[in-house]
Amino acid sequence: MTDTSTGPQDAAGGASRASMWLGGGLAVVLLAAIGATGGWLLAGDGDGSQGDPLAVATTTGPPTSRATAARPSTGRATPSAVRTSAAATKGTGLTVPPVLGVDFVQAREMLRERRLGWRLVFGGGAGSSVESAAPPVGTAVSRGTTVELQVAGPAPAAEVPDVVGKDCAKAVDKLIDEGLYPRYISGRSGKVARQEPVEGGSARWNDEVSIWCGAGAPEQPTVKPSP
Repeated sequence: MTDTSTGPQDAAGGASRASMWLGGGLAVVLLAAIGATGGWLLAGDGDGSQGDPLAVATTTGPPTSRATAARPSTGRATPSAVRTSAAATKGTGLTVPPVLGVDFVQAREMLRERRLGWRLVFGGGAGSSVESAAPPVGTAVSRGTTVELQVAGPAPAAEVPDVVGKDCAKAVDKLIDEGLYPRYISGRSGKVARQEPVEGGSARWNDEVSIWCGAGAPEQPTVKPSP
């Protein structure tokens, strides 16, 4: 006698397994869709507005041999890499200005006026004129693009300003105006309680000035360097 009692169970088991396979397939599809959406959200649409231009300082010769910090953000989004493709620059009319042979301080101002970033690379020759630019002069660029300026001679002396008591963001702008760059020790908001080197200290272009911002920062020492 043939036992047919397991027929319904097999049918039910098959239906259950089919449901499991179907459910797993749907889960995979849903996960794939979620993953794709997550990637799109992380990547963005690529059309975000440009932030403040970067100002990065480097040097290849004496008296300094290290790279200093990039210009800090003022709270607006700053892209980690600025696109300079034809699609990004089409119709802007913005190009790298004629900086070759120009004193690097003046060349920097030409870039700032155009809302371009700058990277100063000092050499071991003589003079303060710009020998080359990258991207080259005349290249179509987008606002915020960093232009590297190769300077003939070494980094000249810079005047360390007194930024103690100033708002941290304004202090940073003052340092950058003098060719120096901030090194944050205790935050990036509030007033500057201390700086090193102090006003009148020894420094050259591209050097860092350590600043302590915000509540709880140590007070500025009262001793200043002898003239």
